[in-house]
Amino acid sequence: MDPRAQDVILCDLCETDPLQYCCEHCDINLCTDCVSKHLSDFSKKHEIAPYHLHKKFTPSYSKCLKHTDEDCKLYCENCDIPVCSTCALFREHKGHDISDVLEKLGSKKQLIQKDLEELENKISPRYKEISSAVQTEKAEVETNYGKLATTADQQGEVWHREVTAIVNKRKADIVETKTKHISVLDKHTDEITHRMTEINQVILEMKNILDTNDISLTSTYKSRNDEFNKLPPTIKVTLPSLSTPTINTEKLNEMFGSLTLLSVTTVGSLLAAPRLTATIDTGYNTLYNVSCLSEDQVWTRGFSKTMKLLNLQNKLLTSIQTKSGNAPEDMAVTRDGDLVYTDYHNKTVNLIKNKKIRTVITLQGWRPCNVCCTASNGLLVTMYSNDLKQSKVVRYSGSTETQTIQFNDKGRSLYSSDYQEKSISENKNLDICVADSEARAVVVVNQSGKLRFRYTGLPSNTKESFTPVGITTDSLSHILTADYHNHHIHILDQDGQFLRYIHCDLERPLGLCVDIRDNLFVAECNTAKVKKIQYL
Repeated sequence: MDPRAQDVILCDLCETDPLQYCCEHCDINLCTDCVSKHLSDFSKKHEIAPYHLHKKFTPSYSKCLKHTDEDCKLYCENCDIPVCSTCALFREHKGHDISDVLEKLGSKKQLIQKDLEELENKISPRYKEISSAVQTEKAEVETNYGKLATTADQQGEVWHREVTAIVNKRKADIVETKTKHISVLDKHTDEITHRMTEINQVILEMKNILDTNDISLTSTYKSRNDEFNKLPPTIKVTLPSLSTPTINTEKLNEMFGSLTLLSVTTVGSLLAAPRLTATIDTGYNTLYNVSCLSEDQVWTRGFSKTMKLLNLQNKLLTSIQTKSGNAPEDMAVTRDGDLVYTDYHNKTVNLIKNKKIRTVITLQGWRPCNVCCTASNGLLVTMYSNDLKQSKVVRYSGSTETQTIQFNDKGRSLYSSDYQEKSISENKNLDICVADSEARAVVVVNQSGKLRFRYTGLPSNTKESFTPVGITTDSLSHILTADYHNHHIHILDQDGQFLRYIHCDLERPLGLCVDIRDNLFVAECNTAKVKKIQYL
């Protein structure tokens, strides 16, 4: 057996594509494209044959488990296994699609070759990039945590200096207080000593009087005992004390500062090649919008008063007509699974619950355009003034207006005023993203309405300028917007950096939405089809 039969064999000429044929005379393996090139050499005799018929190719057939004396030379396409002729003609594989096992071997090897090339050239390098990025991040982690430890040491040194200064001040106060205490006692001692000196002097005088018979000296004696019986006051000085309150460790930790909690987020990656997984034919002449109810059910709207709920098998599950009979301007599914739609002509926003329509917002002087539901189960509505000279975004909680977003810090309008598509979506970081088609920009403001960035597409060789229409966001805070005239989707990160395009043979993409598993649904305007695309 040719040992190469166990491996993917490449063409000997181009060394790129898998072989399909061989030249018996020249003993060379050839792909389909290189056969004609090989035959153009008229200096030699050639004999081209399919490789599996090559005389040096001796296939190793597996034995049938039920007919041990027969080789499995056939292949059951239904069951996707090699089978013997008896099983294929008379047993459980009878009536199934049967092919030659060697032909299947060739196609399988082509698939293996394709998978091998994808693994070697696309998938494996991306894993290496990710691994390299992780190693780089680990090095950064070591550096950053080292900086944190240094910061803690520096903070400790500051505290040590402050504590040392406080201790030294307390000790200086103690010395000063002690000096004052001693001074008071010294003064009291001096007073007592002076009295004792006086008493000793009086005692000597009294003894002299007693030792003499001098009448004059005796007659002038005045007793001072009453004076001396008045003892000097006792001075009571209370010793000072140093208060040592119990240290509040919690308060001390708070004063010292704290380390924020470690936050680990698993970030999904974009597929190298987004793939189409389903197509829904909506039956509209023109399709404008799609909104996900679940992974396999979507609401759709076209140039019609009727909104349709369809599944992935093109089955109509239910349909609802607008209250006014006007075509809805936009629609969105709430967190509770209800449907909201805007009616431009009668200036209302309406809620459909249990197939009953209730008007929740009626505007005065303004007309609603696009709508989206927020994480707090409120609504964000883009709208125009009746004279089409102003546009703004208004946030609602129920029927109550809670926020208006219209101007930037310089008082200039954030959005174009012309009556054009202004699809809106709230991102996971609570940014508000608007696809302003007339301004040819994606305008993103934060939760408080402050402008974060404007994305105006990439410089390219496309014939048409960037025209963002539909917009949506996913669980990773990606921003996806439909470029109507250039037939593709732009994927941005939450800071407006372009990541990649999604093509998937799209034609006039308009409305966008994602389901809970981040599958993208695209409403194609002209074909009136919804395409489900996996891109993560």
